[in-house]
Amino acid sequence: MSNNQHTLPAGWRESVAHRIILKGGRLFHPGSELDQIADLAIQDGCIKHIGSIPSDFQGETVNCEGLLITPGLYDMHVHLREPGFEHKETVRTGCSAAAAGGFTGIACMPNTNPSTDNPGIVEFIRNQAKGLPVDVDPIAATTKGRKGETLTEMSELAATGVTAFSDDGSPIASADLMRRALEYTNMLGALLIEHCEEPTMTVGSIMHEGAVSTRLGLTGWPAVAEEIAIERNIQLAEYTGARLHCAHVSTARGVELIRNAKKRGVRVTGEATPHHVSLECSILEHYDSEYKVNPPLRESKDIEALIAGLADGTIDAIATDHAPHAHDEKEVELALAPFGMVGLETAFGVILTELVNTGRISLARAIDAMSTQPRRLMSLPDVSLEVGSEANLSIMDLNEQWTVERDTLNSKSHNTPFHGWKLTGRARGIYNNSKYWGRK
Repeated sequence: MSNNQHTLPAGWRESVAHRIILKGGRLFHPGSELDQIADLAIQDGCIKHIGSIPSDFQGETVNCEGLLITPGLYDMHVHLREPGFEHKETVRTGCSAAAAGGFTGIACMPNTNPSTDNPGIVEFIRNQAKGLPVDVDPIAATTKGRKGETLTEMSELAATGVTAFSDDGSPIASADLMRRALEYTNMLGALLIEHCEEPTMTVGSIMHEGAVSTRLGLTGWPAVAEEIAIERNIQLAEYTGARLHCAHVSTARGVELIRNAKKRGVRVTGEATPHHVSLECSILEHYDSEYKVNPPLRESKDIEALIAGLADGTIDAIATDHAPHAHDEKEVELALAPFGMVGLETAFGVILTELVNTGRISLARAIDAMSTQPRRLMSLPDVSLEVGSEANLSIMDLNEQWTVERDTLNSKSHNTPFHGWKLTGRARGIYNNSKYWGRK
């Protein structure tokens, strides 16, 4: 089956059994005190029993001994590229990659062609996602065509069920327009997600500005360009009372700005990516475009601040900023290569290997940041592991050791910065929309 046709990750199967028993798994919910090894029975998409399963409950049994069962993981920052850039990714291939990473839901950014700035495109994306193992929630553009000139018809978009707006990749330069956008999202009860960048300071930039960029002779991207935008947007959020979410925070000062604003009661939140908490800018000494990303990889002090922010909750969510690009687009001179890297399939392994297993954040905080918090930020229903609840589950192996091989990724594009990395932790299956999908 060709890569643009498949629905499931390679080597996975789908079960439509009326009843499923997940046997012997470790049930783990960071939002409660649930952390126990027990059987879990599902009937018609809902959790029927936990613990002792009645003898008359017969169904397909999935052996989950040694596996972790958590509320379904959710990634609130994904680029699916469809419509317009299907050579990079499609809704179908992106969802296959998400399932392989253990995600049961994703939110897709409006960086499409045409951009997701009208109800028709929102409906198109939802139709493309029907029947797939992963839920897809489109994020609508804040401005028409993501040009930063005129606001979209936010009320019409919100009426379709859209809960978040963003011009991701195209920061809103006008402070007045940003204010109006915040006022509208506040009125609609929606979240405004902003790519925080002062674009006049980043023209032609390739990597983080510092000693490494100077030594390599590459145009630097100053940290202050991100921090100025974060500070401006926080002030506007404070003035309007609106909810502001700072996408892919990458600097130590940015973390501190969000921390201080939260203390003042500003409704600001932030996310960090797996690559920004695990890769340092010096890796670009190899001039490898796989490490070219927006915002750029930063210094070790920024990495430490991001991890500390995740640990104490200043940074609310972990999001991949999954940004696929075709091979021939990345295999060019570094200055010409597009920004971005794929991350859905490696996210859990990177976070577990680099942060949890090293004691830098707890497993509970990791699951919270990859499941509970992003859903709450997107105004989606909480997922619980309780009898009577709808079953939305990720089944993860905390002990599986594996090596990232770009050619085996389920994404249509293979531009991963983690090729060759040895990771611990990998998805074994998911349960969502009354179906079990998992490895054969």
